[in-house]
Amino acid sequence: MYEFTPIGWLKHCVFHPVEGFEDLRWKKQGSMKIAMFIVFLLFVAMVADRQLTGFQFNDNYVKIFNIVPLVVQSVVYYFTWVLGNWSICTLLDGEGTFRKIAIYSAYSLVPYIVCTFISVFLSNFLVQDESIWITAISALGLGWSIVLMIQAMKAAHQYSFSKTLASMLLTLVAMLLILFLAILLLSLFQQVYVFGYSVYTEIAYRIRG
Repeated sequence: MYEFTPIGWLKHCVFHPVEGFEDLRWKKQGSMKIAMFIVFLLFVAMVADRQLTGFQFNDNYVKIFNIVPLVVQSVVYYFTWVLGNWSICTLLDGEGTFRKIAIYSAYSLVPYIVCTFISVFLSNFLVQDESIWITAISALGLGWSIVLMIQAMKAAHQYSFSKTLASMLLTLVAMLLILFLAILLLSLFQQVYVFGYSVYTEIAYRIRG
């Protein structure tokens, strides 16, 4: 096994995923601070992709900027994945803790984030006929991150390859359930707030009257 700095462990996992995440697990390494910074960079990459992509490749109306969908697509989806995976793998006797899942999942996002920034940068210099390069870089980043995520979850929970894939598919289902319940709760709280405010307004009106 190897000895690395926190950034060194991140590089080791990104470029050597099969042994990298196993080494990370056995050495009990991994930084939550770095993981949260990576999630922040994921959000920044989403913003850059929407707002800074070259006009030839950007279908978004950049003059109107709404931060909420980008927060959902980055931060909310990430934490929902971590919570869903932890919930599912607890039932399936996985060995990964919530902290491990959070760190390993964040480390797996690095290629996607880097390739997103590269794509955004190139989109401001390439012409439409050269869009294949942007497509290829984006596909590389996504594919690389998927491979890292599979290896990360396999190492975190000590599953076989097939059980890892099954647990990840179940995690996606759990994410849908969590998001659905979250939307229901938000809707319920909104209705309670509207009802309470209506009662308060009615009482205040009668007191003044």
